[in-house]
Amino acid sequence: MAIRPKTKMTIKLAGRGTSHSRSEAEIDGNTVVIDEPVARGGTNDGPSPTATAYAALIGCTNVIGHKCAHSLGIDIGNLAFDMEVDFDRRGVLLMEEVDVPFTAIRLAVAADGPCTEEELQNVAAETAKFCAISKLFERSGTDLNITWRKG
Repeated sequence: MAIRPKTKMTIKLAGRGTSHSRSEAEIDGNTVVIDEPVARGGTNDGPSPTATAYAALIGCTNVIGHKCAHSLGIDIGNLAFDMEVDFDRRGVLLMEEVDVPFTAIRLAVAADGPCTEEELQNVAAETAKFCAISKLFERSGTDLNITWRKG
């Protein structure tokens, strides 16, 4: 009998601030360091909180893209990513509250596998349905534009 995965779960994390700018989060047995660059008073031991958020989109697109490709029987090979983020920093600068801090994200995904362009676009469409991080950005009001191409 196969084990059925839980469809809903509570994820627990622990963290601590080790300075005014540096935080550590314990996630799945890993320590993730989030910090600010030296120019903003940090030690640059890790990406900033905002960079961590949008970098998660690359990770989620990669994982879910490969899961979707596998379920469709399509070999997409490895993926490469180029991203641009339009970031309204007025909120983090404490100038004024901003409803949508990441106003636009443009993510270009290039696949080096032997799949056809049509197969790749099928993977892209399936990935858009299931990537939790892309849904998070879209639902927050970010103008999210993800393009997939052979590369």
